[in-house]
Amino acid sequence: MDHNQGKCWGSSQKDSWRTVLLLAYQSLGVVYGDLSISPLYVFKSTFAEDIHHSESNEEIFGVLSFVFWTLTLLPLFKYVFIVLRADDNGEGGTFALYSLICRHARVSLLPNRQVADEAVSTYKLEHPPVAKNSSRVKMLLEKHKRLHTALLVLVLLGTCMVIGDGLLTPAISVFTAVSGLESLMSPGHHPYAVIPITCFVLVLLFALQHYGTHRVGFIFAPVVLVWLLCISALGLYNIFHWNPHVYEALSPYYMYKFLKKTRLSGWMSLGGVLLCITGSEAMFADLGHFSYTAIQISFTFLVYPTLILAYMGQAAYLSKHHQNSAEISFYLSVPERVKWPVLLVAILSSVVGSQAIISGTFSIINQSQSLGCFPRVKVVHTSEQIHGQVYIPEINWILMTLCIAVTIAFRDTKHLGNASGLAVMTVMLVTTCLTSLVIILCWHKPPVVALCFLLFFGSIESLYFSASLVKFSEGAWLPILLALFLMAIMFVWNYATIKKYEFDLHNKVSLEWLLALGPSLGISRVPGIGLVFTELTSGIPANFSRFVTNLPAFHQVLVFVCVKSVPVPYVPPAERYLIGRVGPPAHRSYRCIIRYGYRDVHQDVDSFESQLVAKLADFIQYDWSHSCGSDSPSEDGAKSSESGGERRLAVIGTVAFPMAAAYEVDESLQPASVSVGFPTAESMGDVIAMGPLGEGVGNRRVRFMVDDEYESDVQPRVEGQLCQELEDLRAAQRAGTAFILGNSHVKAKHGSSLLKKLAINFGYNFLWRNCRGPDVALKVPPVSLLEVGMVYVI
Repeated sequence: MDHNQGKCWGSSQKDSWRTVLLLAYQSLGVVYGDLSISPLYVFKSTFAEDIHHSESNEEIFGVLSFVFWTLTLLPLFKYVFIVLRADDNGEGGTFALYSLICRHARVSLLPNRQVADEAVSTYKLEHPPVAKNSSRVKMLLEKHKRLHTALLVLVLLGTCMVIGDGLLTPAISVFTAVSGLESLMSPGHHPYAVIPITCFVLVLLFALQHYGTHRVGFIFAPVVLVWLLCISALGLYNIFHWNPHVYEALSPYYMYKFLKKTRLSGWMSLGGVLLCITGSEAMFADLGHFSYTAIQISFTFLVYPTLILAYMGQAAYLSKHHQNSAEISFYLSVPERVKWPVLLVAILSSVVGSQAIISGTFSIINQSQSLGCFPRVKVVHTSEQIHGQVYIPEINWILMTLCIAVTIAFRDTKHLGNASGLAVMTVMLVTTCLTSLVIILCWHKPPVVALCFLLFFGSIESLYFSASLVKFSEGAWLPILLALFLMAIMFVWNYATIKKYEFDLHNKVSLEWLLALGPSLGISRVPGIGLVFTELTSGIPANFSRFVTNLPAFHQVLVFVCVKSVPVPYVPPAERYLIGRVGPPAHRSYRCIIRYGYRDVHQDVDSFESQLVAKLADFIQYDWSHSCGSDSPSEDGAKSSESGGERRLAVIGTVAFPMAAAYEVDESLQPASVSVGFPTAESMGDVIAMGPLGEGVGNRRVRFMVDDEYESDVQPRVEGQLCQELEDLRAAQRAGTAFILGNSHVKAKHGSSLLKKLAINFGYNFLWRNCRGPDVALKVPPVSLLEVGMVYVI
């Protein structure tokens, strides 16, 4: 879905409802695959060794009552009607909530934050902030840096559990579906068929991932639709054929009777009941692929009622078949005539259900990488029209290997269910906590409203979480172990990334040093464009000074390029490039800050290089026209500043002349508003605020040609300097482009603790050596690459 397509509810366009219904149909194959196949294993996992149903049917009816109210309260009330509204420009998921919170409160640990980022059109707030009525919760969060770190750890925990769910859900879904062969084969044969067939299906599933979600949606949506109609028809058949009075179990009184009779064993069995809501988080995580209204319609009017009918049908069958209490299975309630077709559709549906969580895993890892919380991996965007649909080859094959290993090792629905249940409930608890903060910080509701939300849904989820945690030795240890391992990787990577930025910040070179370089010092300018990549948004990076020291020459046109992430899903292309001068125009040095959102598609190097040169040409003409229109231009034709010329940065997109969206230094701002929570040596040239945008100005693209209208308006002297600068840029482009990147080695400083030394000297450096380097991530041609060695002591 195009990111411009927002919430369609109430749209006046004639085709809006047709579009919404089409998206609702597609969402079946992407969002609800996991949730729709839960009837395969909920009752089997609930009654696995903990409790047994008796002639009174109190256990069956109690479990059905728990399933009904759990589906009603959590997926329907919590997600569909509340959490889905906490979207970040139409995007959902754990990082979307974190991004939303960071925009409304200064709790982000991103070190290169700029005031100009807040001027991005997608950097919108839910409600205008009210300065006089600032929330105490907000002030408390902003005051204590430890709370910033705790919030990030909470987000990383939820992220790691989503990745763990991406490993466990395919295993339990496909294994349970294929285990239906047990009722169709002789006891001596099915042990040798179920595991190989499960592994084959899993390999096929992961091999299909590179085709992308947008193709899968159309292929799998009919499968899920057939499956939902199938289980609802089976449910109606079993209700009317076996026990029409099963609807009485929907009363919450049966939950009380169930816990009263089963006591401790009943509480422990809730770890199986919670499996009925596995996949609920996918409704929120995959929100960006569809729309709020589409997901609301598909769940409320199709998925929810069909699931309730399916569970009621199983309970009706089991209430009249107490002799099979030792072996409860979904396939026992399926009539013999349709078992084979149902088995086939179940296997196909399990593949669809696994697809939903796998695509969600790719998406959240991509977001983690964009925000500096995950090592660099290859991200393939599978759709040019739909934002956020990605495929990560390395993660795909690692997940496949681990998934097959877990299936072979456990070979049991109970243990797989315990592991999956703990991962699901942890993600839900994290979402509940973050949504509570959104209610206060973003929606500006009273804290008591957020507290009620947290206590009501948090208490329900804590009940299920505790029931899963008790089964630590029976499979629940796996997601905990996996989460700890992933959190260690993500936290170490994030910590080292921030410390490297602070090291660069405190060791950067002054602008005066760059301007002083010249022939008198033996420094020469060589033809071509030099692109110096740095994380800094101002100043000269230390790796460039080392480069010039060892090789006393740099290119005729010098561009300091900072590719940074902004805590928004996407940055419009017209607002992506923020360009300014470094020194006077005669120095031919520029700064280019390229801003991406955490779901944006990064340009490859071919289009990036040509586009960057075009943006520089746009900026040059804007800058000269702005200088010519000013009352007191400096002697070199540009506004000078206290920092030697690095003063004005302009957003270069579809440029309008003579007025454009420009950013000027605001001397009244304090450094604390630039880099929150970090000691900073940034100059005030980093603090930029939005200037006025000219109204009614036409859009005009400018390259290396100066049109007649412009020639007639500007002074001849400025015209000549403008043409000369554009000609120099074109000549430098013809001479070639060099990419200057830092090749860093990080080590802990003397006196650091043993834990820090292990994390930095071994952990981070191991990850750095084995992940994709910046040259690979930027697709830099080896022939154009210049690497500068740097040792970071942090």
